[in-house]
Amino acid sequence: MLDLTIAELSAGLRQRHFSSRELTQTLLDRIARYDAQLNSFITVTPELALAQADAADALLTQGDCHLLTGIPIAHKDIFCTAGIRTSCGSKMLDNFIAPYDATVVSQLAAAGVVLLGKTNMDEFAMGSSNENSYYGAVKNPWDKTRVPGGSSGGSAAAVAAQFCIAATGTDTGGSIRQPAAFCGITGIKPTYGRCSRWGMIAFASSLDQAGVLSRSAADAAVLLNTMAGFDARDSTSANVAVPDYSATLNNDLHGVTIGLPREYFGAGLDNHIAVSIQQAIKLYESLGARVRDISLPNSALSVPAYYVIAPAECSSNLARYDGVRFGHRCTAPRDLNDLYCRSRAEAFGAEVKRRIMIGTYVLSAGYYDAYYLKAQQIRRLIRDDFQRAFEDVDVILGPTAPTTAFLLGDQCDDPVAMYLNDIYTISTNLAGLPGLSLPVAPVNGLPVGLQLVANDFQEARLLNLAHRLQQITDWHRAAPLI
Repeated sequence: MLDLTIAELSAGLRQRHFSSRELTQTLLDRIARYDAQLNSFITVTPELALAQADAADALLTQGDCHLLTGIPIAHKDIFCTAGIRTSCGSKMLDNFIAPYDATVVSQLAAAGVVLLGKTNMDEFAMGSSNENSYYGAVKNPWDKTRVPGGSSGGSAAAVAAQFCIAATGTDTGGSIRQPAAFCGITGIKPTYGRCSRWGMIAFASSLDQAGVLSRSAADAAVLLNTMAGFDARDSTSANVAVPDYSATLNNDLHGVTIGLPREYFGAGLDNHIAVSIQQAIKLYESLGARVRDISLPNSALSVPAYYVIAPAECSSNLARYDGVRFGHRCTAPRDLNDLYCRSRAEAFGAEVKRRIMIGTYVLSAGYYDAYYLKAQQIRRLIRDDFQRAFEDVDVILGPTAPTTAFLLGDQCDDPVAMYLNDIYTISTNLAGLPGLSLPVAPVNGLPVGLQLVANDFQEARLLNLAHRLQQITDWHRAAPLI
């Protein structure tokens, strides 16, 4: 069962080859046996999962169910789930039980999915390695001495280790795509506004976007069909029609033009990864796609612009965690100021504190114009680069990350080096565009990710290109031995 796609699992459930309870119990047993090695889950919900599986089995006997009915998944612990702890990987919310479901959670629940639990993550989604969690680092299932990527590293590791069929994630600067690359799975960040952010705990509100981590593009299409859509409760939600992503997976690639940014293939990219990406490019050409060189001249400015904008928004969003209304509260505060200071000092980790301080500084009087405003102007230039490129190409292709997964602890003392792991993904968030990472030929036994970027609301094109490559390769079928 573990190697089947969602469509195959759904068919098996409908034909009673196995039940949702059997599938769910198999995955729960696997989590119980192996996750102590990986630490991919913060909370596992076996009683709830089995109850939902039984309910799904009852529906399946009646027929005419959703394709996702009875399919066990996991949610990144940044999505509010009614009655279940939603910690955001932080001591600050270690005791927070969400009173409602996030829109993404309720949409998937309505489709009949089974919730196995909540996955580990970098604290408040701030990190590129999943080493910043209050609950400890997540290990990469391909090599437990290495990181799984972040901040959705728990979701990526859980999918790669076959603890769940798929998982939700969020992507603020690459936090779905980079862990997908490090763990050898498929991850898609939709266009900003395509999936509701209501009930998704905010890090940087103009950048955060919910998405999917799965074994294949076909599976991602099924989940995204359910998750995407307008939500009146989210002021940033886009009221744009959602196509059937599964319907166009097999579209022919003849006439599709792929752009290769010269800035993505220069210094800083591991030579072995470049070879793996070039191999995939040749396969796309064999499928009928045309390839041409393009330029994204302001892409080098994406990291400095991002690390002004994201901390500024983080500083604002995290001001609500003050020890008064919810979350961690220090003991015996002397006065209100002591309550604020000690509650935040005790509950936030080092990376979160670092970004709050940077954000507060760049928003302060006398520095707003020099830093935050300038970063927003650069953001516009980056988006304009993409829009000019899309006048000549249909999709942009490059590496997802400059290296394979690095060793645990290797970059903890060098925040700048850690930030540069997202050098190829950040610009997509700044521009609000959809991006997808899929696995290509591994390097020294470690997964490598190829990134595809399309214009606004063209997730179907990304899924189509990813699926067509996965039809003629088996890189996405590989699973680690754990």
